[in-house]
Amino acid sequence: MAAHRLVNLTGPLGVGKSRLAARLDDTTRIDLDLPRALSVLRRALADPATARRTLVIDGVDGRQRREAVSAALDEDTGARRPSLVVVSRRPVLADPRWAHPHIAALALPPACDGLITTMAAAVESQEGRALAVRLAGGIPLLADAACRALACSPPPASPGAIADQLAEVILERVGRELPGRRWRHALRTLATVRAADEELLPGGPDQFTRLAALSIVERGALGLRITEPYRTILELAYRWRRPQAHESARSHARDYRLTLLGRAHHGRERAELADHGLFLTGHPLLRRELFPAGERTVGFRTALATDGDDIARLMHEWALHSGFDPRRCERLTERWAADDISAFHLALDRDGRAIGVANLMPIGARTADGVEPLLQQHSGTLTGGGLFLGAAHCRDPAARAHLLRHVLRQGVEAGRLVVSTASPDYQNLIRGLGFRGHGGIRDDVYRCGRNPEVFSNDLAATALPDWLGRIARGDAPAPGPGPSGTPRLSPKELRILLDYTSGMTLDSAARRAGITPNTAKDYLGRVKAKYRAAGRPTHTKIDLARRVREDRLDHS
Repeated sequence: MAAHRLVNLTGPLGVGKSRLAARLDDTTRIDLDLPRALSVLRRALADPATARRTLVIDGVDGRQRREAVSAALDEDTGARRPSLVVVSRRPVLADPRWAHPHIAALALPPACDGLITTMAAAVESQEGRALAVRLAGGIPLLADAACRALACSPPPASPGAIADQLAEVILERVGRELPGRRWRHALRTLATVRAADEELLPGGPDQFTRLAALSIVERGALGLRITEPYRTILELAYRWRRPQAHESARSHARDYRLTLLGRAHHGRERAELADHGLFLTGHPLLRRELFPAGERTVGFRTALATDGDDIARLMHEWALHSGFDPRRCERLTERWAADDISAFHLALDRDGRAIGVANLMPIGARTADGVEPLLQQHSGTLTGGGLFLGAAHCRDPAARAHLLRHVLRQGVEAGRLVVSTASPDYQNLIRGLGFRGHGGIRDDVYRCGRNPEVFSNDLAATALPDWLGRIARGDAPAPGPGPSGTPRLSPKELRILLDYTSGMTLDSAARRAGITPNTAKDYLGRVKAKYRAAGRPTHTKIDLARRVREDRLDHS
């Protein structure tokens, strides 16, 4: 405000823009949500006394409001215009009809995890606090709404039931940008399928255009998408309200994307479609690890010689986080960088800082020496092109999901991906992705007490539809037991378990899975038996829901 007379304070719905603007001294605030606010704005601009104060115009969301505020500023002929703060969810300069280019934009990002955790501290149960933090996705408004909903819900709380109450908050706020209610169903469908063109969205081109104007909707490579955490909340609520309609929309989108994937001619197009196809499989582990509710702005580029310090810092973090010997990791890093430093891919935050790293080496004679220590006896059978993933690390879970999906997209463009990892979590993820296991190598390369295991997957154009279809059908290997004694559940057992504990009846869960209630009951019996064998007796629906939360099996 000291440097600019006109400032645009932006940020996602519910992030706290109005609260921040209220902390300015000596202001006049005009809320466009109130009746006759535009008339009040014009009078304030014409009042000489206003010029001595800061004028805060809040709620400048939606095309009509932006045009009205821009026109009011054009009408202002006063000798001295007041300092202005325009509060909006999207930058006003993104609208080509905004007529005042000399405006400084200030973006307010989602809150840190510490603030949201503090807000959730009033929730009595640990499971409820974790759910509130997970659904909030860094948005204080949603954290507050989740805490209120949890206070009125008997434990254990259903994620879908809590999300439904948060969805009403989101829809009410978004409704101020777009009159009427007919677009709501299309918005729920968009949340369910994650990205959609006109073919996938109901309502035709006019509805598509209306949705594109909403502040929580972005344009992407495959059409429109809802930003997180709003997408996750709207989908959970829709699944809770109409499970069969939710499953039908997702299945239709999956079939449509697989059809497009079979016709795609370019590697980048195939990579985008495969990324979306992974989401549409509905696999809980993949949803949790690759598509979390938190939203982060992450960019990628291959490393340059000047990035050596950032690479060394991030690889050292990787070693410490994974329990590896830092000196062994340092020697591997030096070898890989000497072969080709551009094999390191850096994940960058909105300010261009390196926050994550992945080492992706083309498999060939030039990189054989760098790859051999992590393949050893498998080196001879895993030649012939593609990429080798030596390491992937990012501390922030939402940014890490972007990094892992970037790795997969690179693998799709290369046609093949080979992975060697000593991390049990990454081994579970790779199995969930349906990669072929080749077994462990001879040596404990990282001096961590675990020998790396080797996996590979054919990601060529002709193999992609079958690969994604296998994951969707539950034919891909299920994740192995976790470190806390989580038993190995088949994908079908896991799906019935999650639907049943989300609040659905056993009959509804069976219908959604396309099986009989007796078969669904048999699946739950197997789940209980596996937990008993793991030393964690599980008898009732409440017990099952507790296991789901303890083992983080739900994908909310």
